[in-house]
Amino acid sequence: MIAASPSPNRILSIDVLRGFDMLMIIFADRFFMSLHRGADTALTGVLANQFDHPEWFGSTFYDIIMPLFLFVVGAVIPFSLSQRMQDQNTKGQLYRKLFRRFVILFILGWIVQGNLLALNAAQFKVFSNTLQAIAVGYVFSCLAFIHLSKNGRYLLFAFCLIAYALLLTVPNVPGVGRSTLLPDQNFALYVDRLVFGPFDDGLQYTWLLSGLGFTATTLSGLFAGEWIKSGMPRKKVAGYLVIAGLIALSLGLIWGIWHPIVKKIWTSSFVLASSGVCYLLLAAFYWIIDVKGKTGWIFPLKVIGMNAITAYVLSHVIDFPGIAEDLLFGLEQYSEAWYPVWTSIGGFALLYTLLWYMYKKNTFIKV
Repeated sequence: MIAASPSPNRILSIDVLRGFDMLMIIFADRFFMSLHRGADTALTGVLANQFDHPEWFGSTFYDIIMPLFLFVVGAVIPFSLSQRMQDQNTKGQLYRKLFRRFVILFILGWIVQGNLLALNAAQFKVFSNTLQAIAVGYVFSCLAFIHLSKNGRYLLFAFCLIAYALLLTVPNVPGVGRSTLLPDQNFALYVDRLVFGPFDDGLQYTWLLSGLGFTATTLSGLFAGEWIKSGMPRKKVAGYLVIAGLIALSLGLIWGIWHPIVKKIWTSSFVLASSGVCYLLLAAFYWIIDVKGKTGWIFPLKVIGMNAITAYVLSHVIDFPGIAEDLLFGLEQYSEAWYPVWTSIGGFALLYTLLWYMYKKNTFIKV
């Protein structure tokens, strides 16, 4: 659906944080990798490592990007669903809208990473993309918002974390024994391969049972959105976000001593730790933008954030850096190892120009 203009009730800090998150996906990761190849210094090495996933245990800054996407989706739910419920939509209408969004996100996920456009069943992957994780977290969080009390939603959050932790550690994996949080030895991966069969993505990432973690991450954003929408003084909201962030991060790190942080299987300790970072990031953006009113710097991120899913899909379907190579090939003879840096910047500039044009024309594609 194409919206003619954004809602007047939008929270600027959420849009800008979404734009920041998307900037990390569509530009920063490739840029810092290219920068390190060109400069090859200790500093660029550290930055490049922070934009790469660890082999298994632990986390880098880049591991926060996907949870932040789910978190921001959750933060918007109290605003979007409250408005629809006030418009006296029947539950049947709400369910249809939720199902429609779920299907569209899944199809977009198939296009981006499921090899749908290859038109080859042998290459098709059923569940293997961030947008599909968002679809799961969004639907269950919306249902929780519609049907559960606030305390009920907190209990659901705790249930998701505890239930998933038990599923990762209690069952037996055929041919392996007791499930562990190791590659090829965890129950979540066994279930994925059992259910998806030849359509499994063949990687160590897990999806089906990890839906409990996706839901918990999205719910954590929903809680933040409820505080922002509650009418509390904005400084108090910012304080709540900081406290929640510190508590969640601390609990995640402490639990991680016994139940390690593993992004690939979205462990419950990872949910808590990453949600803690998301709360702190939102607190910083909310304090600067919505409390202090310092908005002179936000326009570039707002342009990206207002069409975030469009930016995400286009960046994966169209090789913008490749197009930049066709336009900037003359620079290669002069820049040598730095050439990938210029093509990264050029590719991003092409995509940003398209997003800027859509923004100026008040064209916002909503799922």
